[in-house]
Amino acid sequence: MRIALMGQAAFGEKVLAALMEAGEQVVVVFCPPDPPEKPSGLRLLAEGNHIPVVQPRKMRDPEVSEAFDRFRPDLNVMAFVTDIVPQRILDAPPLGSIQYHPSLLPRHRGGSAINWAIIMGETVTGLSIFFPDKGIDTGPVLLQKEVTIAADDTTGSLYFKKLFPLGVQALVEAVQLVREGKAPRLVQDESQATYELLCTEERTAIDWSQPVGQVYNLIRGANPQPGAHTELNGARVKLFDCRKLEYAHDRTPGEVLEIRADGVLLAAQGGALLLQRLQPAGEGKINAVDFIAAGRIKPGDRFI
Repeated sequence: MRIALMGQAAFGEKVLAALMEAGEQVVVVFCPPDPPEKPSGLRLLAEGNHIPVVQPRKMRDPEVSEAFDRFRPDLNVMAFVTDIVPQRILDAPPLGSIQYHPSLLPRHRGGSAINWAIIMGETVTGLSIFFPDKGIDTGPVLLQKEVTIAADDTTGSLYFKKLFPLGVQALVEAVQLVREGKAPRLVQDESQATYELLCTEERTAIDWSQPVGQVYNLIRGANPQPGAHTELNGARVKLFDCRKLEYAHDRTPGEVLEIRADGVLLAAQGGALLLQRLQPAGEGKINAVDFIAAGRIKPGDRFI
């Protein structure tokens, strides 16, 4: 079975490595352009194994169609594809296309599935391998894998420690099912579908009037990107690593309760947050301990 792999970043690279290790025949790799002086790991792995690499600016570019005519793949494997792939490309291989999505479809369709699962306070999510169609994450499901969202998971930890490695394995398993003619095509239940917009800074402003749990979920769901933001002394600050604590107080939410050796204790509605990493506007991310040592925060200051 001849496979065209579409992907990028570390996930695309690991999927290619796993497919080759499983003995699958990858005949071409499609990935976004990168500078010649700094080729991606995916490109280097493919070229090192004599697999042709096509790097179109857009998947609708003529060179993509030409590559399909030239390499005649039986199946497209879509591992972290952020560009819109034309339907004619999805349908070109005799066995169609399969795609990875980091949620239990039909829940959390869209490009920020991991973020919103955490922000909404869910304790379980997973991944789906599905056959893409003309909709957004709407095609029939081939297989799904479930994972637990721990109380201290961030979008980063949930992806890199759970959904990334499990997703690589799931794509290899899905390819095998397709090759053996055993791949299910389970129609998604539209009555259970949710679709969220991209998790951008416009949607991650902290509302300190919300309960501590909701503020905490927003911060960890926006970590590492795009960051949940608030203001301190008139300047925007993004909050990242923190812990939710049971802490009785009568202070205004967002107010600095204590300066501790391990961070900044902030009042919240119904509890407190121990802030351990933040990012002042125009700067890089900084440990709260270093922020404290620089004299940039004190008890009584308030995030608003």
